[in-house]
Amino acid sequence: MNKEIFGVFGDRDEFERFRSEREFDDVVTSDVATVGIRDTGLGIPGRSASYSGKLGSCVIWGEAYPNKRGWTEPARWLLEQYSEKGKDAIKALNGSYLAFIEHEGDAVVLTDMIRSWECFYTDDPGVRVFGSDAAEVAKTVDNPTMRRQSVGEFLHMGVILGNKTLFHELHRTSFDGYLTADEVGDLDRFVYDEQEMDYAGELADRMQRAIRRRSRQPGKKGLLLSAGYDSRTLLSQFPEIEHCYTVGMPDAQEVKVARRLAKQYNVDHTTLVTNDRYIMPGEQKVRDTNGIKESIHIHHAGYNNDIEVDTMYHGLLFDTLLRGFGHKRSEFELLGKTLPLKRMEDDPDPVEASLDNFGFLPNRSRKVAEQYADDSDAAGEFVRNAIASEFDRCWGRTDSVQNALSLFSISNQPTIPFRTHLADNYLESFIAADTELLEWHLQTPPRYRTTATFIRAIRQLDDGLFRHRPPDRPYMSTLLSEMERFARRKLPFVQSFEPAWPDRQQIYDRYNLDQRLFPKHETIHELPSRHKLRINDMVGWVAQCSETAVNPTDVLYMPSEDGGADEIRSEN
Repeated sequence: MNKEIFGVFGDRDEFERFRSEREFDDVVTSDVATVGIRDTGLGIPGRSASYSGKLGSCVIWGEAYPNKRGWTEPARWLLEQYSEKGKDAIKALNGSYLAFIEHEGDAVVLTDMIRSWECFYTDDPGVRVFGSDAAEVAKTVDNPTMRRQSVGEFLHMGVILGNKTLFHELHRTSFDGYLTADEVGDLDRFVYDEQEMDYAGELADRMQRAIRRRSRQPGKKGLLLSAGYDSRTLLSQFPEIEHCYTVGMPDAQEVKVARRLAKQYNVDHTTLVTNDRYIMPGEQKVRDTNGIKESIHIHHAGYNNDIEVDTMYHGLLFDTLLRGFGHKRSEFELLGKTLPLKRMEDDPDPVEASLDNFGFLPNRSRKVAEQYADDSDAAGEFVRNAIASEFDRCWGRTDSVQNALSLFSISNQPTIPFRTHLADNYLESFIAADTELLEWHLQTPPRYRTTATFIRAIRQLDDGLFRHRPPDRPYMSTLLSEMERFARRKLPFVQSFEPAWPDRQQIYDRYNLDQRLFPKHETIHELPSRHKLRINDMVGWVAQCSETAVNPTDVLYMPSEDGGADEIRSEN
């Protein structure tokens, strides 16, 4: 990757067993740990920073905003805070980052509140190695073995849950957690604590401050713009944005509305026209999955040559953190159609409620399961068991089922590769990860953490935001919009709402990806395209960090009852 943090809990000689100093912009070293970082944003206010002095060393990698006193030297400021407060010092650092601190012979790596950057680690080389690029850390493992449970989760959900990876020997630091030479543990920043306040007013104020904090990025500024609420909010609040980009066909409803929004705010707009670049999983796109999440979410990956900005903004996770995606609402049946109500379901089954929050496609997964199991519901049973097992981790941070559903979605968020790719190619700001917004999420009861509250908030920022409605939401009322969606599907001679994203199956077939991705594996051709792309993601990622290639048909194995490992198998 273009940007990376890589370290060893050991001295410089241990570090150089695996990497050369020349690969990095800066390397900090001590007897207990050595860390290198590479980042074009190093030294820019709000971006990566490093410091070494009498108190020890500190590296902040990513995007970070300390309080005003630490603005000019954030790494030095964090080290000084750590010398006084220990791990609690990290609570004062806002942003999306990994932080390394060495002080008085101890060294620790800390994530941000929602683990928006993963820290991968392994002990296989005889010393603990860690870093942001899973492939580089995995390369230090001599004979990696694939974890069947992880393969099954990736295949059927598009995400590996919890702290696992594709390899038994490779792990992830905990959500809201830390890593030392001999320990991995949890912090207590992301804990639900509901409060009474003016929820819409507070959200509006905090969003405004979060955006202002990130308005100082250098160079030409761009925005990935959809027709939805989230990115248009940023468009209205960032007068510095010069260019917007939307993936899709020029005559698509989503693109037309995005174009009108850009015109409304006097910003240039480019349509990144859908073709094989939209779906083709190239080497970098697969690398950005880190082998734990599918690449399909990186919609813009094939269009780098068409994007001419230095800084790129996006609205990723606004729906999850600020609009209640992940909650389970009560529903009712109307003419065979299930419609959601505003009211939260009192006692939802957390497993069933979580199924729709990931890439589990029951009918298509059933076709995949037919390749290896006689039980037609083998895939569904596997997914339910995987979610149930992982869901237990949520109860230490909340006692509410609805909050636990949100936490489960946040901590296993499948769309993160979207920002990983952006951050690797541009100066990127993850606005939803702002500490003030995360605190709003934690303090707001689920019944107020809704799209309705979000709309009231952004109306306070700019009432003109709704001049052009999202094409699939013609009314402010979700119920009325859903009823029109139903009517459009059923009535003759009436055009249905178009989906926000292009038809992936259509594109997959049009550009003959079976022959381009799996020319020697005709049995793979029979599977649904989403699952074929997941297989390619896993095979491609393993190829980047292991000398042995994986046979694509091997990843169809489901986990064995004893949870045993499979050796990586060479492709014939």
